[in-house]
Amino acid sequence: MLSASAEELPGVELLPERLARASASVLPVFGAGLSLCFAPERHLPLGASDPASGEVERQQFTTGEGPCVACHDSGKSVLASESTLRSSWPGFFDAVASRTPVRSIFTLPLPDELLGVGVLEFYLDSPDGADALSIEHAVTVGGQVTAVLQAASRGAQRHSELPGWTDTPPAQRRALVWQAIGMVSGSLRLPGADALALLRAHAYGSSTTVDALAATLVSGQVRPRDLAPDADHPR
Repeated sequence: MLSASAEELPGVELLPERLARASASVLPVFGAGLSLCFAPERHLPLGASDPASGEVERQQFTTGEGPCVACHDSGKSVLASESTLRSSWPGFFDAVASRTPVRSIFTLPLPDELLGVGVLEFYLDSPDGADALSIEHAVTVGGQVTAVLQAASRGAQRHSELPGWTDTPPAQRRALVWQAIGMVSGSLRLPGADALALLRAHAYGSSTTVDALAATLVSGQVRPRDLAPDADHPR
């Protein structure tokens, strides 16, 4: 499943992207994404098959809702047609529908060692596409993805290190969010959860993502006090 993409995307840090692309290529879907979801506020993106699929994950994290969150909470796969997305997670759906062609999603928890944290999502551009997707085939692909990730983890496990495939470009960008949370928390004297909620509110209200807003904070383009509820010119 990976032989062709390994040449184009070499390196263990790009393994999740290779897997996402391969997963999307063997199933009748628009795209796919891999992530680790420890909690709604601790969602780590690993790789996506294409830019639109990566955007879906970022909007899911920005709004704090969506099929991936539901999958993590229940430990079960989530089939979400457009009507389900619209009614269950309206903020997430509006953000995704205005930025990507994705209209339905199938979210699958990964098995074995990744059970409870690993998530593979399939994105479809048809309103009812997720309902037509073969669950059996999706589960088979999920098992193959897990096997590849586990095989790549063995060396790290012997040295008590995180696997190299967790240090992906999307994960590095998400790390800026934790820095931004610390900056906002310290400057505005807010608990971490409230700092994240403030970042999410400003990002959503500004039609951007938490990742993009965090980058401007860490770079100094935006100051934490600019996000204060009583700021004269919030951004």
